[in-house]
Amino acid sequence: MLQIDLTSRVPIYEQIYTNIIRLASAGVLKPGDKILPVRSLAAQLGINPNTVAKAYRQLESEGYIISNVGRGSYVSDKLTGDCAEKEIALDDFRQSVNRANLLSIKKSELIEIINNVYDGGGIND
Repeated sequence: MLQIDLTSRVPIYEQIYTNIIRLASAGVLKPGDKILPVRSLAAQLGINPNTVAKAYRQLESEGYIISNVGRGSYVSDKLTGDCAEKEIALDDFRQSVNRANLLSIKKSELIEIINNVYDGGGIND
């Protein structure tokens, strides 16, 4: 169900966070569905439970999951419709900007690309 890449530069907790958002937006996880407990997911992925807990805390703080002590964590209805698609697009954009930054691409170059795309012209559409 969830896939992580241990060789990726993207932290594992961010991969879990993104995977849950993608699964919910694709309809695999529906509002009200229970997600795996922290320890179960950690064991399944072969990672530290603290890493999964960090991803779950971030998801909960942003309203994507709802956690009830002793009952588990459930998918909220925040990831339905256009909202989910926007979250995925923003996450992809963040990852691309981080990659560009690692490659020392100037901020001004990125802003120029954004402006060209939004203005509907130029070589970057």
